[in-house]
Amino acid sequence: MPTFLFNEIIFGPVKSRRLGISLGVNLLPEDYKYCTYNCLYCECGWTLKSDKKVKLHTREEIKQTLEAKLKEMLADNYPPDNITFAGNGEPTIHPEFTEIIDDTIKLRDEYFPKAQISVLSNATQIHKTKIVNALLKVDQNILKLDSAIDKTYQIINQPISSITVRTLVDRLKVFNGNLSIQTLFIKGNYKGDYFDNTTDEEVDKWIELLQEIKPKTVMIYPIARDTPHSDLEKIDSTTLKNIGEKVRALGFNVNIYS
Repeated sequence: MPTFLFNEIIFGPVKSRRLGISLGVNLLPEDYKYCTYNCLYCECGWTLKSDKKVKLHTREEIKQTLEAKLKEMLADNYPPDNITFAGNGEPTIHPEFTEIIDDTIKLRDEYFPKAQISVLSNATQIHKTKIVNALLKVDQNILKLDSAIDKTYQIINQPISSITVRTLVDRLKVFNGNLSIQTLFIKGNYKGDYFDNTTDEEVDKWIELLQEIKPKTVMIYPIARDTPHSDLEKIDSTTLKNIGEKVRALGFNVNIYS
């Protein structure tokens, strides 16, 4: 199915299901996806193996481009609800991520102090203290956990390193609850393997991990855009609601985007 890439450092603002008027920040190349996952459902397509040297925009380029856009939005009296780090892959793999976050906070405070700063991350870089510290500075630190079962996790997310769900969860616990967990519920077939992270076993084990991580918010949602893999099924709103009610019954703040 057709997918797309963000062809600018700063994109939008766009109307986001979760984040309102969102001004996007893409720290990654504009011509290909650069990520530590290869998710079956990613709107940016597959993570392709390449021997070419990755060329990233510098901290200064990103700062100047963001400031120019914020000035434009201020002149238009069009305040963003969020400045959101997303884009063509995993934002935290940019070598200057921590410094870029500091720059963004200063620019936000100068131009739109009521706007929030959000980072959408797959959490694969949070073994690095500097990444954890940077994520703790933003308003919404939104980290991915799509399955509690390793086999399902490996099929859906296809991490490029040999990481396990247990390792991921132990790292997420470092935030002491100062994070949001985002989970995309999905079912389908991939290379002869059927998977479904909405089964009772999947959901129960996932909830057990949420109780360990103790996130301030849990965000659950289905596929909303085109995906690189075609044999996937969008989860219906009733199923999502039922999952959300189970989580909410345990005292978690749950947002469902169906």
